[in-house]
Amino acid sequence: MTPIDELRQTMARLRAPDGCPWDREQTHQTLARCLIDECSELLDTIDRNDIPHMREELGDVLIQVVFHAQLASERGDFNFDDVAREINDKLVRRHPHVFGDHSKLDTAGEVITKWEQIKATEKKNGPAQNGVFKEQPPRLPALMFAEAVVKQIEKKALPAEGIVDTAGISATAARLTEAEAGRHLFELAAACRQAGIDPEMALRKECDRVMRHVEARVQSRA
Repeated sequence: MTPIDELRQTMARLRAPDGCPWDREQTHQTLARCLIDECSELLDTIDRNDIPHMREELGDVLIQVVFHAQLASERGDFNFDDVAREINDKLVRRHPHVFGDHSKLDTAGEVITKWEQIKATEKKNGPAQNGVFKEQPPRLPALMFAEAVVKQIEKKALPAEGIVDTAGISATAARLTEAEAGRHLFELAAACRQAGIDPEMALRKECDRVMRHVEARVQSRA
């Protein structure tokens, strides 16, 4: 038996009628916070390049995947093999330069472009997407949310001039360093605290404003 099979067997035993009371009470919803916590602890080891500790934290994230798959299996929705099979099929399908026609892609940028092209042709799962902006996970931190919005504006060449100061952003980017970015973000967070402003909420509201106005501009030109 492989270690992953042993882990799956352990999880099933914990969920059995005579298993662990805590594990038996859990649902996809109650485990959501656990997944966030475990991912955060894994990210901490990555930030510190703590390789020995990273192995432990990867295991803590893995058990969350196994746990959710076990819950789904008990309901007859899907099982761990289905999860593994689907992601493996996706990896093979979106890397034709490796597994398919072996077309030559020399850079990571070319790979990402090809990935997005293939992704655009695939059947979409999950909730229907409305508007020009891709829906982002609601739990995504505001700073990552803002970065995702900017990425979509750039990738889709959306008309954002005048809604955001694109020239000012480019000028800042030309002289910005990682250290300066960190200092400015820290000082802005500190200033928000002194002013009684929630920086997460402020940034999310600004993202909503930008998306709303860009959407309206795109629709007016349609």
